[in-house]
Amino acid sequence: MRVNGKVVTPSGVIRQGCVETDGERITAVAEYPSVRDGHWILPGFVDIHTHGGGGHTFTTGDVDEARAAADFHLRHGTTTMLASLVSSPFELMRDATAALSPLVTERVIAGLHFEGPYLSTARCGAQNPAHLRDPSIEELRELIDLGGGAVRMVTLAPERAGALDAVRFLTENRVVAAIGHTDATYDQTCAAVAAGAAVGTHVFNGMRPPHHREPGPVYALLGSDEVICELVADGVHLHDGTLAFAATVTGPDRAALVTDAMSAAGMPDGEYELGGQAVLVADQVARLANPDGTPGPIAGSTLTMDAALRRAVGAGIAVPDASRMASATPARALGLDHQVGSLLAGWRADLVVLDDDLQVVRVMRAGAWVD
Repeated sequence: MRVNGKVVTPSGVIRQGCVETDGERITAVAEYPSVRDGHWILPGFVDIHTHGGGGHTFTTGDVDEARAAADFHLRHGTTTMLASLVSSPFELMRDATAALSPLVTERVIAGLHFEGPYLSTARCGAQNPAHLRDPSIEELRELIDLGGGAVRMVTLAPERAGALDAVRFLTENRVVAAIGHTDATYDQTCAAVAAGAAVGTHVFNGMRPPHHREPGPVYALLGSDEVICELVADGVHLHDGTLAFAATVTGPDRAALVTDAMSAAGMPDGEYELGGQAVLVADQVARLANPDGTPGPIAGSTLTMDAALRRAVGAGIAVPDASRMASATPARALGLDHQVGSLLAGWRADLVVLDDDLQVVRVMRAGAWVD
């Protein structure tokens, strides 16, 4: 099969190009001079932080819900994703791991991401404070063993007791340790990075704000050559100027676009839930419901990866760089580079075809077009 258009490759854009596939694999990426004004052809998006979408959620561990959420994001160009869960009792974490791990074997999802429960109460955002606690090696060991490779990332706050030991344990077991929902100092954050933490969870959000005399986690994460920084490009979590600044500091090889989407992504405004807490969505912005019914803190997003790419380009990031932030860089964060995230011969044939307005035209996953 051959797909023609403006092909975004790791070395640049082939304006008159084609991607050739055979079965599940890319066989060639080359110039094709007869092409005129074709669509954009980008690698399939890789979202390492999403809680659901299309009215469905990953957070309960329900298999049918997870399949439907993954299918929703696939139709928006996300061909590889982690199922992100929020802070919860250990019993739910264990049950969700057992239930969702088979979906990794089936390649519906690429793995599980536990965003919590080892987070800061002061910076918990939409995480349920009743479930927050110090990291437990025993809990992590059981989840990793139970998942059989399905647990791919855990977000924790490095200032919590036992956090550095947990970071080392996760790293030794080939699970990505991410820093997020944290009130840590700059030095505490740097200590976690030195221990092996490799991702910053939605940098700026759920973190102590940076200050010129106490830079906190934001400067430590943006400034570390060893950390890939998640950025939620929806114009709500980050001002476009902040997005552009952060991407300039890190470069596209250390900035990963993520959705942090909840079930309300792609759905009408209204009332939803996240981790057992009520969420109000108005003008496509999701916020926790305060006890009096008014909107509270941001509760994930209603974002899709194609919309995140458009926002990044609108903020001044070039299409090839935004594509890398949406595909190659998050794939590398998970150790999935050389498999997905770039259009290269021998890699899985995951691609998204976009028109000149960067709207999705077609999506291919593992060599097959998605309906």
